[in-house]
Amino acid sequence: MQLNATRILLTGASGGLGAQLARQLAGAGAAVLLAGRDALRLGVLAGELGPTSAMVLADLTTAEGIAATEAAARAFGVNVLINNAGVEGFGLLERQDRGTVERVLSTNLQAPIHLTQALLPWLRTQPEAAIVNVGSMLGSLPFPGFAAYSAAKAGLRAFSQALRRELADTPVAVIHVAPRVINTALNSDAANRLNHALGNTSDSSEAVARRIVEVLRHGRGEHHFGFPERLFAWLNGMAPALIDRGLAGKLATVKQHAPSAAQLPATRPSTFRQH
Repeated sequence: MQLNATRILLTGASGGLGAQLARQLAGAGAAVLLAGRDALRLGVLAGELGPTSAMVLADLTTAEGIAATEAAARAFGVNVLINNAGVEGFGLLERQDRGTVERVLSTNLQAPIHLTQALLPWLRTQPEAAIVNVGSMLGSLPFPGFAAYSAAKAGLRAFSQALRRELADTPVAVIHVAPRVINTALNSDAANRLNHALGNTSDSSEAVARRIVEVLRHGRGEHHFGFPERLFAWLNGMAPALIDRGLAGKLATVKQHAPSAAQLPATRPSTFRQH
């Protein structure tokens, strides 16, 4: 896909990965419609990108937010949708309240499905179009302490696969990307401490954004970023019992770093954060 001929709707644009994606896409010549909930950050970013960018403020976990974003995308003339918005979900399931679990599922899974469904009739009319779903390695390698998050990201992967097969006879490509840990300021302190204790390798938002841009240029289908995580994800699909045994040794560390119920934030309206 020639990016200098694309008009892209990017959700979660005010976060760490989203802002880097916006800059790199704009640098490649794309026009970018920035979607998010932080008016100040979006405004600053839109000003940085210049006159080929625009912004829409919306909460994509609501029907009103989906409708507003769809209308803005049609008016902008988008032919690429990047479902990038997401929230972190680190914590033992038994300590998370219902609202927290619903927020993780609605933001990471339901919102991209609803937005894609709303925009699909429009995208099908374009000579060339693409839907890029930004998942997570934890969707293919579910991890203790991330039960709801892993479920949402696994669902997003399955949604991408099914939709790609459903749209095989259309001009709409469906791409799923699954980064490993991304080092952004929006990760919780507890998750950062866990990653440090486990020695997990993290990638910069700039590096991940660069990979996503290259995938959009040249690829379609499914892409996992990072080794050996990519190998472990493959093994989990082939022999999950091996991964069960491997992760059992990490469980005590996960429990040690998981926030207690008292430390968990009170349930609040969805705030887009990056993976």
